[in-house]
Amino acid sequence: MKKLISVLLAAVILFPAFSTSAGAVSTSAVSSCLIEAETGEVLFAENADERRAMASTTKIMTAILTIEAGDLDREFTVDEFAIMVEGTSMGLKKGDRVSRRDLLYGILLPSGNDAANAAAVSVSGSISAFVKLMNEKAAALGLANTHFVTPSGLDADGHYTTARDLAALAAYAMKNELFREIVSCRSKELEYGNPPYPRTLYNSNKMLVKYNGAIGVKTGFTDNARRCLVSAAERDGVTLIAVTLNDGDDWNDHIKMLDYGFEQVSACPLDTSCTAKVSVAGTGKSVGVYAEKATLALSVENRAKLERFVLLPRMVYGNVKKGDKLGSIAYCLNGKTVKSVPLYAAETVDEGARELNIFQKILGFFGIYV
Repeated sequence: MKKLISVLLAAVILFPAFSTSAGAVSTSAVSSCLIEAETGEVLFAENADERRAMASTTKIMTAILTIEAGDLDREFTVDEFAIMVEGTSMGLKKGDRVSRRDLLYGILLPSGNDAANAAAVSVSGSISAFVKLMNEKAAALGLANTHFVTPSGLDADGHYTTARDLAALAAYAMKNELFREIVSCRSKELEYGNPPYPRTLYNSNKMLVKYNGAIGVKTGFTDNARRCLVSAAERDGVTLIAVTLNDGDDWNDHIKMLDYGFEQVSACPLDTSCTAKVSVAGTGKSVGVYAEKATLALSVENRAKLERFVLLPRMVYGNVKKGDKLGSIAYCLNGKTVKSVPLYAAETVDEGARELNIFQKILGFFGIYV
C-alpha cells in the first residue's frame, strides 16, 4: 500500500512538468496565434478570435495591395495631404517624388504612416477608396473578423482584426516574393525627394537579429493597440507565422512560440509517384506523367490525416511535349487542399505523326480510335 501511494505521489509531482513540456506556451499577450504557413495548421492560440486593434501590422495589407497594383517603378509626386499624418514616417515632404517601390520600403521598414497614405492615394486615388479595397481583399481572403479604416493602422473606431486573421493575412503576403524580400531586409538605401537624395531606412523588426531563421514580418504600436507583432521564421523546410496583439514582452514571447512550433512540425516527404497515363487524342498513344519531389510541413497528428488525390484529364488534344503540365496531385487536410504538386508529361507525343482520315477524326472526337 505504501509503495502504491509513493507511485501515485510521484505521478502527481511529475504530471505538471510533463504537461508543460508537451503543451502550451505561456505568453504575455492578450491575443496570440501560431500557424504553419503553408497548411495554415494552428499550433498554438489564445483568444485568437478576439477582435482587437492591430496598429501598424495593418500595413501588411497596405503593402500587399500596393504590390498587386503593379507599376512599381513609375515615379510620381506624393499627395501633399496624404503625407500630413502623425506617427512614424519615412520622411516624405510636400513635392517629393517617389515610386511605389520606394513606398513599400517606407511602409514595411520604418513603418511610415506617410508612406502608407501616399501608397493608398497612388493605388486608388483616395484613402477612402483604398480602404474599401482593403476590406474587399480581406473578404476575399476569408478574414471574417477583420475590418480596416486606415491604411496606416492608426487607431480608429471599427479598425480591428484578430490574431488568427492576421496570421492568415501574413501567410498570404509572405507567398509574394517581393513582399518577402522587403520584410527580410534589416535596412535599405534609397534615393527619393525633390531633388532626390540618398538615405537609409531601417527595419523596426528586431526579430531579424534576435531569432535564427527569422524572415519578417511587421511591428506595430499605438496607445490603444499597445505592442503588436507579426513574425515569420523558416527552418528546414518549415515556415511559421506568429502573432501577438497587446503584448508587453513580444520579442521573448515570439521566440518561445516559434521554438515551440519548430518542435511540433517537420517537413515530411510527399508521395509524388503516379503510374497513370493520359490518352493523346488523334494519335492512338498515351503519355505517362511524373512529379518533382516535394515536402509538406506537418505535425504528427496531421501526417495521419493527409489525403492524396491525382487530378488528370482522361485525354488531351494536340501535341504533347515532354515537361508539359498535364495535371496535379492534390494533398488535402480536413477537406481543404493544402498543397498541389504539378504532374508533367514524361515524353513527347506528336499528333502530326499519324495522318488521319475524316472518318477517324470524327471517331476520335468521341474517344474512339481505329
